[in-house]
Amino acid sequence: MLNKKINLLCKNLKLIITDVDGVLTDGGMYYLESGKIFKKFNTRDGMGVELLLKNNIKTILMTKENSIIAKKRGKKINAVATYINVKNKEEELDKICKKFNVSKSEIGYVGDDLNDYKIMKMVGFSATPANGVKQIKNIADFISESRGGEGVFREVADTILFAKNIKTDLY
Repeated sequence: MLNKKINLLCKNLKLIITDVDGVLTDGGMYYLESGKIFKKFNTRDGMGVELLLKNNIKTILMTKENSIIAKKRGKKINAVATYINVKNKEEELDKICKKFNVSKSEIGYVGDDLNDYKIMKMVGFSATPANGVKQIKNIADFISESRGGEGVFREVADTILFAKNIKTDLY
């Protein structure tokens, strides 16, 4: 059972933006001897994106990293857009609202660290992993039980769909 505040905040959501490192991944930076970088993503988060999309809620990936890996992941899970190399995430918000014809109150954001703080204060609903930094936990509307990279986005997606009274138990 969700509290009334979360239910109200989630009811009108049409678009979810999520940070990548620390939310969709465990935040680790893994390097091979060759210098190649790899990241581990959780399959359940991909299903969360799919369930939201099936219910007309779009997902955007946004990262400050200049990450081809994030672009590839966004494409694989059918995110409507992936923004990489974004230094000031809040500066993209008005453009996103215009492009996707939504208001800030119809957007949710999932972030875990200080570079997510400003945008989280500007949207209708905000969430963070269980291991998000203290300052982000202090402003988040929802703190997941999962840690970054362990299905945080799926938990947030399920919370949103539950608030909208959409059943996800049967695919």
